[in-house]
Amino acid sequence: MIEVYSWATPNGHKVHIMLEECGLPYRVIPVDIGTGAQFDPGFLAISPNNKIPAIVDPAGPDGKPMSMFESGAILLYLAGKTGQLLPADTRGKYEVLQWLMFQMGSVGPMLGQAHHFRIYAPEKIAYAVDRYTNEAHRIYNVINKRLGLSPYIAGKQYSIADIAVFPWLRSWKNQGVDMKDYPHLKGWFDEVASRPAVQRGVEVLADRRKQLLDERAREVLFGETQYKRH
Repeated sequence: MIEVYSWATPNGHKVHIMLEECGLPYRVIPVDIGTGAQFDPGFLAISPNNKIPAIVDPAGPDGKPMSMFESGAILLYLAGKTGQLLPADTRGKYEVLQWLMFQMGSVGPMLGQAHHFRIYAPEKIAYAVDRYTNEAHRIYNVINKRLGLSPYIAGKQYSIADIAVFPWLRSWKNQGVDMKDYPHLKGWFDEVASRPAVQRGVEVLADRRKQLLDERAREVLFGETQYKRH
């Protein structure tokens, strides 16, 4: 059974959804990022970047335990392990991989900054709010145009690219976006949201999550604690 060290965040939900879609048995170990659990030595041993999610697969490729961090790498690992949600043909595989990299390099980081400066920053800096809100709109437009040409992010088939992007768009209001402005994206979003595995995945640890607005959580996530040598 795969051990999943996670929390109810977009990156955590990516892996929860993937496991549900693949039908793999897993056990969740909560890592409360608001209290600093991500800095525990045991967690750092499998996730040296002190970020969730991370997994430990007791039945790795060589029959020995395999630990993985970085959500995109975990999606690729699970796709390879199960032979699901990543095309076997070379062209199809790279079409998926380019959109997975788009999520890892643009969707997650930029929308994460939009969340930070619009919701969590202790002071509202107009330049930062405008910059990352505008970037959110740009990213939504890229996805909307793509989905005007293709039923799914990377082509005709649902894949790890869709799984990677979807959780980040669930907080569109916090990103200053109106989903109605992106009709192709909205149709895709509603379809993906209706998938039973997706519905199960986003409920994982959802009852444990709380608003990260108290001073202790702010300090742990954005203050000096983040930069200590753990």
